[in-house]
Amino acid sequence: MDKTPFIRKHENDVILVQVYVDDIIFGSNNNSMYEEFVVAMQEEFEMSMMGELTYFLGLQVKQLKHGTFLSQSKYYFDLLKKFKMED
Repeated sequence: MDKTPFIRKHENDVILVQVYVDDIIFGSNNNSMYEEFVVAMQEEFEMSMMGELTYFLGLQVKQLKHGTFLSQSKYYFDLLKKFKMED
């Protein structure tokens, strides 16, 4: 597994791509760069768009205007529930 994200920059625009097994997450600060990437990927691979990222590899992802936040609270609550320790 390659843990390195792929990064493409053009002037002030950037697109970030991370591949994990058969999942891919990507984002860009430039909408046309984003759309160009989607078209290129769909031409090459059978791909479905799942929408905004909310959960990936055990991490909850919350995207807001002032930043992106990662959390593992669901993982911890599931562990507590599994061992009947919610209280």
